[in-house]
Amino acid sequence: MTDNFDNVLALVLKEEGGFSNDPRDPGGMTNLGVTKRVWEAFVGHQVDEAAMRALTPAAVGPLYRQNYWNRVHGDELPAGVDYAVMDFAVNSGTSRAAKTLQRACGVEDDGAIGDQTMKAVNSADPITLIDTVCDQRLAFLQALRRLGKTRGQRLTRVTRAKGVASTRKFDEFGDWHFFPLFVTGMRYLLTRDFTGFADRYWYKPKR
Repeated sequence: MTDNFDNVLALVLKEEGGFSNDPRDPGGMTNLGVTKRVWEAFVGHQVDEAAMRALTPAAVGPLYRQNYWNRVHGDELPAGVDYAVMDFAVNSGTSRAAKTLQRACGVEDDGAIGDQTMKAVNSADPITLIDTVCDQRLAFLQALRRLGKTRGQRLTRVTRAKGVASTRKFDEFGDWHFFPLFVTGMRYLLTRDFTGFADRYWYKPKR
């Protein structure tokens, strides 16, 4: 959805977290979901730990737009679908996210989102697309054996993304729709997952 990038990015960065430099993490030094290697490639020169610690959402925004949002045609996707696909792309790659979206709307899954894909997306029910994309994302992660200690975190992230996206709260008025919020709340009640519900969902996009 056009002009929804900042809202989507804020949620993605909330999931990605702040600075870390865990020697067990193959990505190495990371801040706001951006590894040192990726940031150096983006800015065109080497950086030190101080520079990595100093990264801000405003600084990494252009990288997320170029490397993820634009590649999945975020500006053209319906509200809610844009977040579901973007979070998937950041977590598992733009090609996989694009192919999953294509399978969800019944077109060839070549990973290249073009006119045919967008026509199918716009003809589909957004909530059904969100559910299908997130369910396929969850199935992909559940089939992986190398997640280790991050397995639970990654699976929970998909559940949260599905809940947020399903509210389609990034509407043209920038406000809540009560019924989808009620549905999302009921999902959490039924799964007994109360952790962070208010913090995750009681949010209003900037006007």
